[in-house]
Amino acid sequence: MKSRLFACVVLALSFAALPVLFRAQTPSSDPGLTAHEWGTFTSIAGRDGRAADWLPLTGSTDLPTFVEHFQTPDFKGGLRGTVRMETPVLYFYTNHPLTVSVHVSLSQGLITEWYPHANRVEPVGLQTQTRMISYLQDWSRRQKQPDSSISWDSVALEPSGSPSLPREGRANHYYAARQTSSTPLRIKTQSGEQTEKFLFYRGVAGFSVPVSVRLASDGKMLTQNLNTQETPAMLVFERRGDKLGFRVADASSSGQSTLDPPELNAMMDSLKNAVEDMLIAQGLYQDEAQAMFETWRDSWFEEGSRLLYVVPRQFVDSVLPLSISPAPAQTVRVFVGRLELVTPATQRAVEQALATRDQATLARYNRFLVPILENMIAGEKNVTKKAQLSDYLKNLSNMQLTQNTLN
Repeated sequence: MKSRLFACVVLALSFAALPVLFRAQTPSSDPGLTAHEWGTFTSIAGRDGRAADWLPLTGSTDLPTFVEHFQTPDFKGGLRGTVRMETPVLYFYTNHPLTVSVHVSLSQGLITEWYPHANRVEPVGLQTQTRMISYLQDWSRRQKQPDSSISWDSVALEPSGSPSLPREGRANHYYAARQTSSTPLRIKTQSGEQTEKFLFYRGVAGFSVPVSVRLASDGKMLTQNLNTQETPAMLVFERRGDKLGFRVADASSSGQSTLDPPELNAMMDSLKNAVEDMLIAQGLYQDEAQAMFETWRDSWFEEGSRLLYVVPRQFVDSVLPLSISPAPAQTVRVFVGRLELVTPATQRAVEQALATRDQATLARYNRFLVPILENMIAGEKNVTKKAQLSDYLKNLSNMQLTQNTLN
């Protein structure tokens, strides 16, 4: 009888202790901590309007050499995907010294660059050239890419600090992200301390983006929301030489809208105001919105046509889960989707440049030239012209792959 009573008491005490244990495992929060993040999901629309599979990482790296990456900056040339996750930067704001840990996962993708030094970047085991080549070969064969992640275990936030930040002599758009009032941070590594105003990372992924754009025969753009959440804001942009134009679209609760191409009569100042207002409306501070615009001024508004849209927050959280401990009182995440459009104007410009061997014009389309040609070939009915485009595409693809071969 006594043994049975003792067992019941022990069992009761065990159940009573469970909530305490669970509370102890829950990440603590800090009411004085705020986190803000912005980034870009870059894709190119296929003939069906959805994000197409392409090689988003061709060309030389556009980052300072102190940014870390797998093996070499050029290993990424063989990674095909639907999305180039570009320059997410994570800012912190606190009025007292604090140490935080951060973990980010990327759905169906691979983290490719980061700074400061991270404790773990998954998948592991890609530090040798042989393993990296094998991984790239496996990547191209997979129907669905594996998830990856990055972790910073001990990020020291120093609100009263004024650290010397790394900087190289040549200009780089990376530095524009520092023009905010965010709290400086410091990370200890085996080779010394690294300082920055944010946590930075990039990657490539194979998930489907939440918006599609089909081009109608009359030149209009038919957008469709492929997600259950409403797209907060959209802006269609076009540039031809020195002329540019944009049109801000109303977010449609029905999930579909028809956009007219913009007239090419806008000025950069008016575009800057429209984009920054769009970002601030989603929760970014004014200096953060300005930093994001300046970071992507040259890329977002280069030659061609594209749709810029604010990615729904729930979608961002689903494909890019973020965990911060202690948990901030507020976390704002503003991601802009960039969907490149192969419009008739773009096709005419590429055809003319190919005919006249105008390499300067072709270079304006940069990393998008291969998928643009693939799109044009798929829709070309003239056998001779199709063969010519295919030959140029083959040569261009070989050249890009050669430039990105592992050393």
